[in-house]
Formats: sequence, C-alpha cells, structure tokens
Amino acid sequence: MTDWVVNLIDAGGYWGIALLMALENIFPPLPSELIMGIGGIRAGQGQMDVVPLLIAGTVGTVIGNYPWYWLGHKLGEARLRAFVSRFGRWLTLDWQEVDKLSGLFRKRGEFIVFFVRFLPTFRTIISLPAGLFRMKHSHFILCTAAGSLIWNMMLVGAGYFLGANFKRIDDYLGPVATATIIAVAVYYVWRLISWRPRTAE
Repeated sequence: MTDWVVNLIDAGGYWGIALLMALENIFPPLPSELIMGIGGIRAGQGQMDVVPLLIAGTVGTVIGNYPWYWLGHKLGEARLRAFVSRFGRWLTLDWQEVDKLSGLFRKRGEFIVFFVRFLPTFRTIISLPAGLFRMKHSHFILCTAAGSLIWNMMLVGAGYFLGANFKRIDDYLGPVATATIIAVAVYYVWRLISWRPRTAE
C-alpha cells in the first residue's frame, strides 16, 4: 500500500493528497496516517509546502465525509424508525436507544463530530448519524474541518520530523486495523446474542 500511496502523491501533488484523503474517508482501510505522514516527509524534503498540504488534506477529508452525512440526511429519522422496527434485532437497537442518540446529537453534536475525528474508523462512521439526526450542514462541515485540520497537522508534523522512517508505520497499521475489525466483529456478535429489546420487557 505504501508504494501506491507514495506514487500517487508524487504524481498528483496536492491534488493527489486531496484525492487520497477523500478516498480514505469513503474506504477507511486506506489510512490517513500514511497519506499525511508521507505528505509531511515530502514537505521536509522541500517538495511540498506545509500550508497547501494541510489545506488539501483537510478539504479531501471533508469531501470524503460528506457522502455519509448526505446519506444519513436523506434517510432521516422517519425512515430510520421504520428500519429499526424491522431490523432492530440485527442492529441491536430499539427506538428508545435511537431517541437517546438523537437527543445526544442535538445537545452535543458539534463536540462529538469534532472529537471523534481523532479516532480511527469511527471518524468516518460518525458522519452518518450526524446526517440522520439533522445536524446543520454548516456545523457539520466546520466541525469536521476543524478536527481534521488538527489531526492532519499532527500527522504532517510527525512525517516532517521523522522523515523516511515514518513509512514504517504501514507495517503496524495493517495489523492494528485487522485487530480493530476483529474486535468490533466480536463485540457485535456478543451484542447480538445478549441484546433484548426494551419493548419486549
């Protein structure tokens, strides 16, 4: 994966960074840590400037998150209610839990979207409930951009100062991503077995 990312960045420059960061948020297995870290390496080598690099990475992140937000916004709570009524057993959700999530998003949605930007996997998934629970477009874009900018600054800084050794992160990201997916799958199976809808109590 590293060679492919490096080649696209070298060929596409800032456009390549923006494209990769958009794809990373549509297909989470493509890690932002690697993309922006390599961008930081190129900045340290004088091949890129930090400010346009950060702008490209942040714009790409927002673009990549928006389809999930749009999907949730189009689905809406009315369709979600019907979906939960039909498939709640497999989602391990009942409507009371959805109501709690909705209330939480209405009160703390901006903080949730901002801080979840620092969590692998969840930073993409969070865009769906943000749309479902009708978070304002402007707030969603602003919070996503702000959290992404800070995260990208950290990654670019790491790449800038660690240099070529940063590429070795790819050797660790694969196993970590696999372990995360397995852990989520195990948790889901446990929830599926143990979950009982409150309406049935």
